[in-house]
Amino acid sequence: MDSNKTPITLKIEEFDYELSGEDTSIEAEKSSWYKRMKKGILTSTKDKKDAPEGLWAKCPSCIYICTVTDLRENKFVCPQCGHHHRIGSEEYFEILFDNNEYTELFANVVSKDLLGFVDLKPYNKRLEETYAKTDIHDSITVGHGKVKGNNLVVACMDFEFIGGSLGSVMGEKISRACDYCIAHKVPFMIINKSGGARMMESAFSLMQLAKTSGKLTQLSDAGIPYISLCTDPTFGGTTASFAMLGDIICGEPDALIGFAGPRVIKETIKRDLPPGFQRSEFLLEHGFLDFIVHRKELKQKIGDLLVIFKS
Repeated sequence: MDSNKTPITLKIEEFDYELSGEDTSIEAEKSSWYKRMKKGILTSTKDKKDAPEGLWAKCPSCIYICTVTDLRENKFVCPQCGHHHRIGSEEYFEILFDNNEYTELFANVVSKDLLGFVDLKPYNKRLEETYAKTDIHDSITVGHGKVKGNNLVVACMDFEFIGGSLGSVMGEKISRACDYCIAHKVPFMIINKSGGARMMESAFSLMQLAKTSGKLTQLSDAGIPYISLCTDPTFGGTTASFAMLGDIICGEPDALIGFAGPRVIKETIKRDLPPGFQRSEFLLEHGFLDFIVHRKELKQKIGDLLVIFKS
């Protein structure tokens, strides 16, 4: 039909039709899809309910949103991009130990404010608040169980406890774990996740670098294998001591591992850093890591290593 011509309107059984190629009644129905027929929220106040917290998780890498249940079933790895979410000792023990059965060791060792340290708040108060919030004893938890039927002692850090900081308790638990492994002839594994030394304990914290290194030397002299797993982030005194002393040193994908952060290094050397600097893939390429292990394959990989160590 010529668009310049006036549309012809016919009266048929009380319905108007414009012979212009479109049915106006259909257009009216379509437009109603986008209009609110009744204004306001109709649910009464007494019937409104808040969505419970902890049901959903958002990936910090790709912003993909899924339920916490689905994320847990996927070993806390993003189903969309494969990003490894930060998890604590409870989740790692669940992934590693057969039937999630293990015995926690040295749970009675807790931090003390030996220096009366105060920054924004007293160290004692900070500890009390962290105990109440996290329900864990310190920034590291030690467990003894079986992985694929093989005995293993695992010391796993919790970043939620003051940034997984290395303090006197962490050093003491690692030292006692080394003694325990020597006495029981059991391999040792540390899962590293730390921002560095705990400044509230000053020199007591720094002493743990030498202390843990010495204990790991005793472990090596006794012929007991030691596996170090570096997760995101592994930094500071942790990297400067026991994280890099393993017979096997491995890392999770895309984990940030180093001593000082990339920003600090860039400002110090006044140069741009290479792509992927301090990520586990970069460190693997430059010989700092033996291999990178996906969290879904972690239990099988550690089980295979334990069998090799026994042979």
